[in-house]
Amino acid sequence: MDQPRSKLSRRHVFAGAGTAGALAAVAAVLPRPAESPQAKSEPQPAPERGGGYQATQHVLHYYQTARV
Repeated sequence: MDQPRSKLSRRHVFAGAGTAGALAAVAAVLPRPAESPQAKSEPQPAPERGGGYQATQHVLHYYQTARV
């Protein structure tokens, strides 16, 4: 009796492993995106007598979307 041969041959396995290794090497060499300047800036100290709330663009946008 002839047993059906697997479609996954040793050649395909090694070719896939080589391709995965090459892609990993390329990903390791690619430059990473630069961080935004806002992420690097240090946070401002909190005010001594309160008043830390600031109406930033993010807050104003939230208020516009939260209107009923």
